[in-house]
Amino acid sequence: MPLMIFVHGWPELGLVWRAQVEHFTAAGWDCVAPDMRGYGTASVPARPDAYALEHIVGDMLDLHDSLGGEPAVWVGHDWGSPVVWSLAAHHRERVRAVASLCVPYLPEGFALQTLVPLVDRDAYPADRFPYGQWDYYRFYAENFDRAVADFDADVAATVSLLYRRGRPDPAPGPARSARVRENGGWFGPARRAPALPRDDMLSVEDYAVLVAALNETGFRGPCSWYVNDEANLAYAARAPHRRLEMPVLFVHAAWDGICETLRSPLAGPMRAACANLTQATVDAGHEVMLQAPAQTNAAIAGWLAAQRLAP
Repeated sequence: MPLMIFVHGWPELGLVWRAQVEHFTAAGWDCVAPDMRGYGTASVPARPDAYALEHIVGDMLDLHDSLGGEPAVWVGHDWGSPVVWSLAAHHRERVRAVASLCVPYLPEGFALQTLVPLVDRDAYPADRFPYGQWDYYRFYAENFDRAVADFDADVAATVSLLYRRGRPDPAPGPARSARVRENGGWFGPARRAPALPRDDMLSVEDYAVLVAALNETGFRGPCSWYVNDEANLAYAARAPHRRLEMPVLFVHAAWDGICETLRSPLAGPMRAACANLTQATVDAGHEVMLQAPAQTNAAIAGWLAAQRLAP
């Protein structure tokens, strides 16, 4: 059977792809959704530099080899997207096609240095928001231990806060992520996530598994993905195929406040660097595959059919 590999992001587990794995397995695909480095059943190195993208891609190459090594369709979300984009740029012989949810391809590398020039300055004036909605990203570099400790203070509350449905009418003004440094962290003086009920976007069972896994491993590994910009930029610069020729799908999440790709310039470099790009828009927030699984599946399935990649 043809192979499809789903790559999750921060702070997730492979289980976030449950609806996609079930759908495409039924359609004739061999589907795999691993826990990524720093999460769940995967290794959790102590050193932050162990989470540079080149090392993560190495994990995926080992996984791919164990599955036979035939070219696969790779699907990424959040930090999983830079992983699959890197695979396409460095190892195109392993990639039949590549799809990304929310995070577009940046040929120069996914890093604060490449994100900030693409900030919508009408929404985030440079004098008030020098890092735009990516202010939180800078906070991790400046206050890594505090960021980790604040997430770890109450993992169940952190997960409940992070896994919430996007809305078509978000709160007016800049995203909360743009004021993290000003507020001294995501949660300000409280230093812990507020207690909120579980959003039913996650089932009771999956919520429990996710909370248990993050309680066991903590947020140090997941947050380490954010502190390797220099290494990630150097890795991107060495890519032999920065222009992507294979079929590419990008799914815009219409209600994603941080990865806002419909009005801002964020997706511009991707459009210029992909020879065969399909774009789809799904009405959902950042956890698009959880909030709108049927629409997400339809977008991927329609693209596969149009590219004659379906089984």
